[in-house]
Amino acid sequence: MDGLGGFMSTCLDYCYALTQSLGYPSYGLAIIMLTVIIKLILSPLTAKQIRSMEGMQVLQPKIKELQKKYKGNQKKLQEEMSKLYRETGINPLSGCLPILIQMPFLVAIFYALRSYPYDPAYQSFLWLPSLGEADGTYILPVLSAVSTFFIQKQMTGAQPSGEGPQATQQKVMQVAMPLFIGWISLTFPSGLVIYWIVSNIFQMAQQLIMGRLKKGESK
Repeated sequence: MDGLGGFMSTCLDYCYALTQSLGYPSYGLAIIMLTVIIKLILSPLTAKQIRSMEGMQVLQPKIKELQKKYKGNQKKLQEEMSKLYRETGINPLSGCLPILIQMPFLVAIFYALRSYPYDPAYQSFLWLPSLGEADGTYILPVLSAVSTFFIQKQMTGAQPSGEGPQATQQKVMQVAMPLFIGWISLTFPSGLVIYWIVSNIFQMAQQLIMGRLKKGESK
């Protein structure tokens, strides 16, 4: 991870150099630029994840019927659900792989930004006195929590709601994860939190665009 973090740090150097060439040196813009580049590279994986969620949404009524029909027989329920997935060609786990692939990038960015050597003359951004320090105004932590909440809602909204412990755990995570992200953002460098927020916004926009394109094709 040190090597990958060093690579990300070098990429940020290039993005910052680009802002300099444009006459507006800004590490904040460089971080946003790097985030967009990374998300563009990973966009095919994100699209696959979104399509997987949409497929699960289509199957949700049938899955609810099976859950109701075999409520007292978990073994039979699993067999029928597996049969349904095979018939429709939808893999409920296919949406997990893109998330796992993206994790190293997030960790690498964390390594790169937690100790990035900002030029003191340009380490401020908007209301932030330093991108290398936590946001004392709590604006970024709140934004990170809110954007994570919408991403969680976006990801779990297409999954079968069902009943029982699993459904309860899903509902708890929709609230617990955003709160956890907001809490750790209180101490994380502002630059890293900006990466997280922009990344979430990019993914929400990508899903919105894919949804509108799909509606246009169906007309």
